[in-house]
Amino acid sequence: MSSSVDAAAAAPTVAVAPHVVALSLALLLGLQPVVTDLYLPALPQLARDLRAPMGATQLTMSALILAFGVAQLVWGPVADRWGRRPVLLGSLALFTLASVGAALAGSIEVLVGWRAAQGATMAAAVVCARAMVRDLYEPHQGAHVMSKGLSGLGLIALSSPVLGGVLAAFGGWRAALGAVALIVAATLLFVWRALPETHRRRDPHATRPGPLWRTSRGVLRHPTFVAWTALTSCTYGGLYTILASSSFVYIEVLGLSPALYGVALGSGSIAYLAGTVVCRRWLRRHGLTGAVRRGGAFTLAGGLGMAALAFAGVGSVWAMLVPHWLFLFGHGIHQPCGQSGAIGPFPQAAGVAAALAGFVLAATAFAAGLWLGVALDDTVRPMAYTVGFWALATAAVAWTLVQRHGAPHPAVQRAA
Repeated sequence: MSSSVDAAAAAPTVAVAPHVVALSLALLLGLQPVVTDLYLPALPQLARDLRAPMGATQLTMSALILAFGVAQLVWGPVADRWGRRPVLLGSLALFTLASVGAALAGSIEVLVGWRAAQGATMAAAVVCARAMVRDLYEPHQGAHVMSKGLSGLGLIALSSPVLGGVLAAFGGWRAALGAVALIVAATLLFVWRALPETHRRRDPHATRPGPLWRTSRGVLRHPTFVAWTALTSCTYGGLYTILASSSFVYIEVLGLSPALYGVALGSGSIAYLAGTVVCRRWLRRHGLTGAVRRGGAFTLAGGLGMAALAFAGVGSVWAMLVPHWLFLFGHGIHQPCGQSGAIGPFPQAAGVAAALAGFVLAATAFAAGLWLGVALDDTVRPMAYTVGFWALATAAVAWTLVQRHGAPHPAVQRAA
């Protein structure tokens, strides 16, 4: 095994123009906010049209997230075995078909099924995007490149709820879901035309049960992977709480129209975008762990501020929105560092490492979604308290585990 690893390490890497990498990351990772944020303004309308209770409506998000997490465990090894490009082309084609099916769904049960199919196919795009960064860059440089891609994701996340609000107001929830299908098809066209294969160290044993188990066990036991994966999962738990509950809180509880809610959610994306820009500056000055240490303060201020205002009975839009901005600013710092740091020690198993990190993140979000399906009521408190919980968890990980174990070092021999 060690000789094959050494041979793989000596394999040449492909040169890809930096602007192509950044745009590819923005489009592929941006499919997440497209498939979630764009339909959120239409969620209350969808529930009424399909006569769906709160729990079933939440399943349109939870099923997507669960399938997204589980499917990554399949796509990661497949991408290490066969390469990033064929996996991307095939999965994006299926993603487009699933998105068309969701837009045409006639019942909440059928819609949940198509949303699960969207999550399963979207998983390949996200796994390959994260692995592609490790194919081309070392961890610190990869975090810088990832922050550029996530800045593009921020722009997509900014426009998605605004577009979704307009489409919901004039065309209903089917128009919003139809737009998702068009965006996925456009991404497929870009990958086909512009993105070459980046993985030149393919592992012919990546999908075999024995080597796959040994690689996965090595990844899961590595303290650097554990630290960064815990960080990204906790901060995403807070983001998912906002995504899954904010449409009901802002529209049903606080009285915003779907269009204004889209603007409110989009404003949070500006804060996230600002966080990714600051992340790049802090990476140069303070490194991966130093940037995350500083970002934890914004995360904690946002989450605890939202919870404290809700506890005090302050139920205005601004009382939710300003802490929302602070939390997402911190999220824009944690995600580039965490996504790059988690796969940093595994240059020859980047697909598996990205898949495992993504699975843990998605499982965290799925658990948060199940909780919200039970806890949401006609107040702002369930959303605020849950965001506060995830803010505490994120800051704790950023200030302890990441500071102790966040510096990446190669672990391919042990993982393999």
